[in-house]
Amino acid sequence: MRISHVLVVDDEADIRALIQEILTDEGYKVTVAADAAQARSARADTRFDLILLDIWMPDTDGITLLREWSDGGDLSCPVVIMSGHGTVDTAVEATRLGAFDFVEKPLSLAKLLRTVEAALESAAKQAGGARSMLPPLLAPVGRSKLMLALREKVQQYAEHDEFVLLSGEPGSGRGAFARYLHALSRRADEPLISVTAASLTEGNAEEQLFGLEAGGQTGAVEQAGKGTLVIDDLSDLNTAAQKMLLAAIEDRSYRRVNGRENIKLEARIVATVGDDYELLIERGALRRDLVAHLSVLSLKVPPLRDYSEDVPELLAYYVDKLVDAEGLTFRRFSVAAQNRLRNYPWPDNVRELKNLVRRLLLTGSDDDISLEEVEEEISSGAPADEPLVKQDLLSLPLREAREQFERAYLQQQLVLCDGKVGQLAKRVGMERTHLYRKLRSLGVDFKSVTAED
Repeated sequence: MRISHVLVVDDEADIRALIQEILTDEGYKVTVAADAAQARSARADTRFDLILLDIWMPDTDGITLLREWSDGGDLSCPVVIMSGHGTVDTAVEATRLGAFDFVEKPLSLAKLLRTVEAALESAAKQAGGARSMLPPLLAPVGRSKLMLALREKVQQYAEHDEFVLLSGEPGSGRGAFARYLHALSRRADEPLISVTAASLTEGNAEEQLFGLEAGGQTGAVEQAGKGTLVIDDLSDLNTAAQKMLLAAIEDRSYRRVNGRENIKLEARIVATVGDDYELLIERGALRRDLVAHLSVLSLKVPPLRDYSEDVPELLAYYVDKLVDAEGLTFRRFSVAAQNRLRNYPWPDNVRELKNLVRRLLLTGSDDDISLEEVEEEISSGAPADEPLVKQDLLSLPLREAREQFERAYLQQQLVLCDGKVGQLAKRVGMERTHLYRKLRSLGVDFKSVTAED
């Protein structure tokens, strides 16, 4: 077996030495370069399988060097960017230029080794020895600790073949994580087939999933082959379809409609579902045994409000993406607009952010997107019955914001107290008579709240 040759480009001698030692111990051949000039010289003499490239270097920075290779059509192997603290935007730019991935300094050696393995494995899968990168920014966007941890977990899951359940709120990017998982897996060269559960009716589910013998019509499972089958929003799958899918999973085989021969189920199934799926199981709307089979590995995709520090990066990404894909006019978000959106609750998550960016690019004319434009777009706010975490309190006058918070706070506390105002008074530290007045003034119907709520 041929030994992979890695080029490490970093101006810090101790980091070069550390990476060289670690990768050599792992069985790789390693060449080091202290700057862009040495990197160019090394590439002129040797064909490398992978390049680890630092961003900040004294003569030519890593981004400029990567752009030089990319624009010249000379990006013939995966490049992993090594970025220090505070260089997130620059690292994202590198990914747009074709870098496979980037790791943050100080380096986690375990993460570095996983990334090296993933990059080399991805390149090795390309037919005929041709090297090509994963599509730019295939990985879900974000450099917060939360998103870094999620991507690392997906990379771990990609090494296995077990079924995966991705849960989270609508619009949170569950589908993006499903695609990322497929792209990193050993099935990346096989088909990725996605089925929207709501499109499977009792009349067509069997045919859509398993195909029709007459005419050799293939269903989604057969189309996926040895690749990945994504079932989008499992909770929308009707009872009959759930039963059919469960039988195929348990038997590891299925038949086309009117078929006589069993076909082996070889696809990896990745299902997405809302974060309330446990409640649906309790209600009988979702089969517990089906979920058990599909959740051998599980991942909760967080709502955008849980990693709001990534909002500026997401805004920049979708501006670039929509400008390139749809020919929209480039505009940049002002600092004030970015800060406002970092504090917006995003009830519809990343999907809402993308739609907001599209509207602002379509309707605005100035180069900068102002705070006033953003306020006008989000002024409608979330419905009053939304949970407090989804309420945009910053859009309200102080008095209304306080009342909205108090109303939501007391309603939830009342549920915890089984609708008993006496217990509520003790829990929130208020005198009972004053609490009664407060509940009435806020329109909280405490008489209707019971333990069943």
